[in-house]
This record gives sequence, structure tokens and C-alpha cells, in this order.
Amino acid sequence: MLKDFKAFIAKGNVMDLAVAVIIGAAFGAIVKSLTDEIIMPLIGAIFGGADFSRYFILLDVPEGYQGPMDDYAALQEAGAAMIGYGSFITAVINFLILAFIVFLLVRYAKRVMAEFEDKPEEVVTPPGPSEVDLLKEIRDELRAARPDYAPEKGPMG
Repeated sequence: MLKDFKAFIAKGNVMDLAVAVIIGAAFGAIVKSLTDEIIMPLIGAIFGGADFSRYFILLDVPEGYQGPMDDYAALQEAGAAMIGYGSFITAVINFLILAFIVFLLVRYAKRVMAEFEDKPEEVVTPPGPSEVDLLKEIRDELRAARPDYAPEKGPMG
């Protein structure tokens, strides 16, 4: 069983997948940082707030909560019922940026791989005889096989 497991792990696809998952996680962290530290502050500045996580709808406050009512993190820690649409917007933007970057990478990789693929050589076949030429050959063969046969002359003479 250990031998089979080693053979499974040593296969190229499994190793490629493992590398892709590790690089994908690291790349996701980069995109999250890009979104949280650069893009979202710019969007927040345009729309009047630097932090989208501050946008939420408070549904219910736990009994005895004495903290600020506009602090998303404090309310979340206290267990308040909220709809955090600002955090959702941030997550959607993260996803769209990551999906677009992956799209660009895949498109580039396909273009590079297409250049290296073996393209089959085009086989140019010379044009054959026309239908009229073939019919004339058939007529001549029939005449050669039966010299006494002389049909009436038709359009092909």
C-alpha cells in the first residue's frame, strides 16, 4: 500500500496540483492585500469611506452590549446579528480581481503552448482530373473494350 501511495504522489498531475494549490494560496494572499490595502481604500475614498467593512446593517444587539454601535469588529465579537454587506463587497472584488488575473494567465499560457505545439504539415494534393475528363476516359475505355460499339454522338462528342 505504501508503494502504491508513493507511485500516486510521484505522478506528475498530483505534484502539479500540489504546486498549484500552494502558489494559488500565496497568490490569493497577494490579491487580498492588493484589494484591502490599495483598491478598497481608493474605492472608499471615492464613495466617502476608506473601509468597506464599516458598511453593515445591524439586526440585533446582544443584551448587555455597551460598546460602540458603529464598530463592525466589536459588534461581531459581541455576537450581534448583522448583515456585513461591506465585507461581502470586498470579497466579491477580491474574487473578480483574482478571476481576471487567472483568466489573463491562462490565456497567455494557451498562447505560449500553441506556439510550441507540433502543427501538422499541410498536405497539398494536386487537383485531379475534372468530371468531364473522367467521363471522356470512361468513354474511351468502353470504346477500346468494344470496338464495334458506336453510340450516337452526344454533347461530349
